[in-house]
Amino acid sequence: MAGRSIPGPGALVALTALAGALAAAVLGFLTFGAQASSQPRDVPVAVAAPAEGPLRAAAERVAAQGGDALSWQVTTPEQGRRLLADKEVYGVLELAGGPGGPSATVVLSGAVNPSGTQVAQQALTGAGQALVAALAQDGAAAPPVRVETVHPTTAAGRSAPLAVSALGWVGGLVAGALLVVLAGRAGRSVGPQRGLAHVGLTSVLVTGVLTGFLALWDSSLHLGWDTLGFLLLTVTGFATVQAGLLRLLGLRAMALLGPLYLLAPAVAAQVPQLLHPAYEALLWSWTPFRFSTEGLRSLLVGAGQAPDVATGAWVLAGLLVGGLVLLLWPRRESAGQEAEPEPADGVVDVGVDQADRLPGAQRENAAQHRHARVRR
Repeated sequence: MAGRSIPGPGALVALTALAGALAAAVLGFLTFGAQASSQPRDVPVAVAAPAEGPLRAAAERVAAQGGDALSWQVTTPEQGRRLLADKEVYGVLELAGGPGGPSATVVLSGAVNPSGTQVAQQALTGAGQALVAALAQDGAAAPPVRVETVHPTTAAGRSAPLAVSALGWVGGLVAGALLVVLAGRAGRSVGPQRGLAHVGLTSVLVTGVLTGFLALWDSSLHLGWDTLGFLLLTVTGFATVQAGLLRLLGLRAMALLGPLYLLAPAVAAQVPQLLHPAYEALLWSWTPFRFSTEGLRSLLVGAGQAPDVATGAWVLAGLLVGGLVLLLWPRRESAGQEAEPEPADGVVDVGVDQADRLPGAQRENAAQHRHARVRR
C-alpha cells in the first residue's frame, strides 16, 4: 500500500508560514482590530426640555449642532427617561429652569452598555456645561452639571454580564470536548441520549458556578428567578450548540467553537456605534454573546422589562432548538442499518468458502487449515 505523500522541505516551510500568517489575520480581525478601529459615530443621545420656552429652543440648537459623533433627539424629560429605559439612547441631557437660573442634569443608566454610557456622559457633560454657561444671566457663574444614574451598579456589576456569558461558553465547550476525547479513547460513541444527559448536567453545574461568582462579586446584584432562568437558558443554549457540532464534526468543531470565544471581549463588549461598520455587520450583528450580555445586564440591575431581555431569550431559545436538532439528527452511517444477530454462544461460524474474504493473516491461517485437512 502506497504511503502518504509528504511535502518537501520547501513546501513545508511555505505551508507553515502561510498557516502562521492566516492565524495572525484571523485573530487580529476577531480581537485587536475591533478595538483599534473603534470610533464614535451617531451615538444616540437625547436632550430634554419643557415643551415650550427658551430652554426648548436651546435644546433644539444643541441637537442641530451635534456633529457626526452624536445623534440627538429632542424630547421632554419623561420621554427621554423612557427612551433611556428602552436603551434607545445612552444618555439624556435634561435642561431645567429655576430661581437661580438654568441647570443641566445628565441622566444615565446602569442597564446600558458601559462603553456607550461613557461616551454619552463625556459628551453630554460638556454640552450641558457650555449651554448652562451661555444661558446664565448677568455673568453669574454657571452651576455644575449634575449626573444622575438610574439603576446604579458597581464596577463588578458592569463587567459581570459579559464575564458570565464568556465563562458559560468556555464551561460548556470544555465539558463537550472532554466527553468526545474520553469517549473516543474508551472506544465508545456518545449517542443522543447520553449527549442530552451530558448537556443537562453540564448546564446545571455551570449555571450554579456562575451564580456563585455573581453573588461573590457583588451581593447587590438582582439574582431572582428571572435572572437565574435567563442565565440557565444562556448556558444551555451554548452547551447544546457545542454538543451538536462536536457530535457531527468531532474535535474538528473546535476550530470553529474556539475562536468564537474571542468575540466576547472584543466585539460584544462594545456598542455598534463605536465599531467600524465592517465589524458591526460581520461580527457584532450575529454574535450570541451580545444577546446574553445585554439581557443579563438589564436583569442583574433590576431593569427586567427592558426589550433586550425578550430579544435575548428568543435568540438563545433559537440556539437551543438548533443545537437539539444537531444533537438528535441521525448519523448517515447508522441510518437504515440493522445489527446482525449473534449466536447464543457468541461464536460466528465462518466456512471454508468464506476464507477468501478474510483479511491478511486470517486468510492465510484459513488456507493452511484447509490444506492440512486435505493431507489427512
